[in-house]
Amino acid sequence: MRTYLVTGGAGFIGSNYIHYMFRKYGDQIRIINVDKLTYAGNLENLKDVENRDNYTFIRADICDGDAIAKIFAENDIDRVVHFAAESHVDRSIYEPELFVKTNVLGTATMLNCAKKAWENPDGTFKEGKKFLHVSTDEVYGSLTEDPTTFFYETTPYAPHSPYSASKASSDLLVKAYMDTYKFPANITNCSNNYGPYQFPEKLIPLVINNALHGKELPVYGDGKNIRDWLFVEDHAKGIDMVQEQGRLFETYNIGGHNERQNIQIIKTILKTLKELLPDEDPRKKNISEDLITYVTDRKGHDRRYAIAPDKIKKEVGWYPETNFEDGIKKTVKWYLENQEWMDHCISGDYQKYYKDMYENR
Repeated sequence: MRTYLVTGGAGFIGSNYIHYMFRKYGDQIRIINVDKLTYAGNLENLKDVENRDNYTFIRADICDGDAIAKIFAENDIDRVVHFAAESHVDRSIYEPELFVKTNVLGTATMLNCAKKAWENPDGTFKEGKKFLHVSTDEVYGSLTEDPTTFFYETTPYAPHSPYSASKASSDLLVKAYMDTYKFPANITNCSNNYGPYQFPEKLIPLVINNALHGKELPVYGDGKNIRDWLFVEDHAKGIDMVQEQGRLFETYNIGGHNERQNIQIIKTILKTLKELLPDEDPRKKNISEDLITYVTDRKGHDRRYAIAPDKIKKEVGWYPETNFEDGIKKTVKWYLENQEWMDHCISGDYQKYYKDMYENR
């Protein structure tokens, strides 16, 4: 049975990846989920897998070398899928040191522990071991609004926020280990993810929750910043396919071919909420474009991101299967059906779940 060590598995993308892997492989694999459970780590995301015999949760900080080394020493880890990171750009502007610590030093710790566990005496590495570092398209900086321009794997790094700079630094660390030690790894750089279990500080769940409660919908600047949106399940599939079919030491961009202005995203969400909410639901009266409120633009706000996923399609056979119109309906429907999950996030009650499930047993 192959054993996966997933860091940050209680977060948005990590938990969706774990769900995807169990749906695909069932009892053929084992997953060890390591998460520090910061504000965005929510074990409620994984309620339906926590009692599986082939799933283990370990609360640990990826910066804690002793804790991570212990996990490798006690388990024969075949694959590492490294999601754990501080990821919110706004927070990085006000707490850059935290992003450097988690995203750069944490990645260095993961690399060192995996290298020590997997390295043979002659400097080669054990057969079948792989490390996949999950990163972002934000490392490439900003594109012009020319629709013929895209990010490629060869695009020079030009990060503008402390978050993207920390992710670029972690990417370069992984590249250095691949070049220096021939460490068996891949890097994936994805576009903006959306879907179930996303913490409500991010645009789509924030708009859904605020609109349902008749609260203002803050829009940076003129609202015309463009992002390339990728349904999270498509991303999980891409990561698995890179692990299985990607060439070692290569970087693969995973993009959704779904470019939208932020203001378009917001208006689409409002339209979808009106379509999905029954007329008798009192929240439907709250849904209005009048809630849109333009605010001072974010510092260093990149204008446009767009990924060309040509390489991953050609070499791995992956392509985004979910168009935005279908994906946003699935996403809005999930949040409407999981209001209690959202309420726990907003109130902070989701943090109690760990104590109830793990500390108080």
